[in-house]
Amino acid sequence: MREPGRYSVGDGLLLVVNAGGSRSWLARVRDSNGRRRDIGLGRYPEVTLKEARDRAAGHRKIVRDGLDPVVEKRKAKRTTPTFKEAATSAHNERKDGYKNEKHAAQWLSTLRDYAFPAFGALPVDQVTGPMIVTAMKKIWLTKPETARRTLQRIGIVISWATAHGFRDHDAPMQAIRMGLPPQPHGQKGHAAIPYKDAAAFVRELRAAEETNGRNALLFLILTAARSGEARGARWEEIDLDAATWTVPPERIKMAREHVVPLSAPALELVKRLHESRSSEFVFASYTKRQITDAALSKVMREMGSTDTVHGWRSAFRDWGAEETNFPSEVLEKALAHQIPNAVERAYRRGNLLDKRRALMDAWAAYLDQRTVGNVVPLKATAA
Repeated sequence: MREPGRYSVGDGLLLVVNAGGSRSWLARVRDSNGRRRDIGLGRYPEVTLKEARDRAAGHRKIVRDGLDPVVEKRKAKRTTPTFKEAATSAHNERKDGYKNEKHAAQWLSTLRDYAFPAFGALPVDQVTGPMIVTAMKKIWLTKPETARRTLQRIGIVISWATAHGFRDHDAPMQAIRMGLPPQPHGQKGHAAIPYKDAAAFVRELRAAEETNGRNALLFLILTAARSGEARGARWEEIDLDAATWTVPPERIKMAREHVVPLSAPALELVKRLHESRSSEFVFASYTKRQITDAALSKVMREMGSTDTVHGWRSAFRDWGAEETNFPSEVLEKALAHQIPNAVERAYRRGNLLDKRRALMDAWAAYLDQRTVGNVVPLKATAA
């Protein structure tokens, strides 16, 4: 059988002879839509007649099951990545959407520390719920916030693998959480200074040597802002006449513009710094760039505090809940948090600026242990 052509050997199996004399097997089947599909089965004699018949029979079964044999063959050729490889691919596809390089690095580092040692080398389709539970139990109670974030990222990797055809289904995340012990309620991921100690701390901070780090920390405390937001404040964002600081969406966790009303002490601080400004940043380093998070942490340590910079937001929120009558939505708006309830969120589209200004004035007054107008720190009456 040397003449070039296609020779049937029965049941849709053909031997293809090429002009150069090479031979190979071909299975001819029709899919569920009646379209003819020709599927290569390998070269002869490497693939024997019996092997070719078995492979052709396998493709016919795929058709009977209502699947496309060509698509299934392509799937079979794909190498399933390990969980680590899948995580890296998922991270690379998502990293352009992160707000900063630090967040992007943290996304993969938590998986590297707590997931890869347990099942990083396994094919991603072999990672099971019990494996994930076992890995998470090691840090679920000792590092609760890190554990929650790591579990969320494991779920994203599994979903990525499912979406790309490497798994048949997602991991049962709800069942996995049920397999983990309850985390203590109210446990915070960031050590926060007790709000009752806040005034004493601020008094000592004002008396400390003036540095960009000290000024930035004071501004952060007065505005209840996140570190990155305060450190990245630009003069173009400050309206001295309106006493507002408008943080653009790209620097806000919720990706929405956030207008911060500046209390009298906060406004006084930025006005004084504005007179000697030498950079686009309100709190610039010697290189004229924004100062680092480490600079603020250093100030905290120099003040003898073991609490975190981010913990000041918790102190502000605790003070608002315990010592004032401001509604929770005003407090959450001041922290640039999204209102959890979707229906309530739809009806509260305003920025509550006037109410938040009264709130920030009350917070500044509390830190200075004085009253401002008719707003007093203890059980303030919200407008």
